[in-house]
Amino acid sequence: MVTRLTQYYQNFVAALSHCDGVASLALRLYLAPVMIQAGYNKLSNFSDTAAWFGNPDWGLGLPFPELMTALAAGTEFFGGILLILGLATRLISIPLAVTMLVAALSVHWQNGWLAIADGSSWLANERVMEAQEKLDRAKAILQEHGNYDWLTSSGNFVVLNNGIEFAITYLLMFAALIVMGGGRYFSVDYYLAKRYSD
Repeated sequence: MVTRLTQYYQNFVAALSHCDGVASLALRLYLAPVMIQAGYNKLSNFSDTAAWFGNPDWGLGLPFPELMTALAAGTEFFGGILLILGLATRLISIPLAVTMLVAALSVHWQNGWLAIADGSSWLANERVMEAQEKLDRAKAILQEHGNYDWLTSSGNFVVLNNGIEFAITYLLMFAALIVMGGGRYFSVDYYLAKRYSD
């Protein structure tokens, strides 16, 4: 019985090996538009982004803000394009992972884990709990003075907590791509490796 189950499992794993490029493709196609949009936003508002990067009072207080903006925006925008193609996937995932780590530590850390304030979560901190009261008050004002059904017809109102949740999730996804690469069949990396390994 155990031998038969082991054989079934080995056959299952062998069948999955033919699909091993799908996971990399899924990660790449999920991350690419997120990175391209983030890079595009920084490039489109370069001077404002550089001002926020550099200002110690209401921004991040980073040194060389124009250089940091160019590096972050370029890495995200062009890195996202490389992810779509599956070209230099492992290499571009390294600076993209670093960008997510810097974002998590410098922008989101003080807000805790949650990206969206959810007072019912076991991860809710004091900031999130305070947000629930403000959200309830805002809803009450909108219900009394606005067309609440229309305002919520596309979804519920939430408070953006801006925690590290998304940045860390993306960081882990990039870590997986560093290990897995672009994947079989669906990446330029695969065909380049196949061509030059012969």
